[in-house]
Amino acid sequence: MGDFQQFEQDFYQTGYYIDEQGHTVAYSYDAYNSTNPAYYDDGSQALKPGILDPSMEQQYTGHFYQPAMSSGTVGDTGTHSSEEEPPLLEELGINFDHIWQKTLTVLNPFKPADGSIMNETDLTGPVLFCIALGVTLMMAGKAHFGYVYGISATACTGMYILLTLMSSLSVSYGCVASVLGYCLLPMVTLSAFAVFCSLQGILGTVLALLVICWCSLSASKIFISTLAMEGQQLLVAYPCALLYGLFALLTVF
Repeated sequence: MGDFQQFEQDFYQTGYYIDEQGHTVAYSYDAYNSTNPAYYDDGSQALKPGILDPSMEQQYTGHFYQPAMSSGTVGDTGTHSSEEEPPLLEELGINFDHIWQKTLTVLNPFKPADGSIMNETDLTGPVLFCIALGVTLMMAGKAHFGYVYGISATACTGMYILLTLMSSLSVSYGCVASVLGYCLLPMVTLSAFAVFCSLQGILGTVLALLVICWCSLSASKIFISTLAMEGQQLLVAYPCALLYGLFALLTVF
């Protein structure tokens, strides 16, 4: 047993040196002798100040790392905030002020039309008026939604071709559909009147003729002011009268 202890002591007596960051540190296996009481240390000495190497300590500056903010981020003053973005209705092309002005222009056939406003491709009002016409016809016992949309699409295509041939300015299909749809408002009024009173008589015929003239004059007035077609109002009013005459037939009969 004594020979084994002597062999263990001889084995752990060697040492070596390490050059770490310019400091020479000596390590000896004698400190790890099993007969040495420090070999069974519980590690409490490691918590005492001054035990660690001072070169390994770092001074806390109290500042956190903050990455540099690149251009184009949310905090950049050159970008637009959410408050500067246009409203959703404006992005969709829905302007209630222009819709109201176009409606007043249709209701008053003798009021001059604003060509800049009427040249816009606004289909919000026409779609609403077509739905209103279909609803009032259905309330009168006439389910003609298919006829309303079919006649409207065909008439817009025919008027677009006709105005393209007659006008020297460029014509858009959306502008033609918008004008014809807005001028459908008097026909909606006639259809609403047919819910409460029958139009199959002299009174109904007179009212239908007045509404056809009203719609055709309003549409032709807007077309000639938008497309610079002075002196051609009667030529434009004639095909418009044929179109609104079809809607009057649906309303009366």
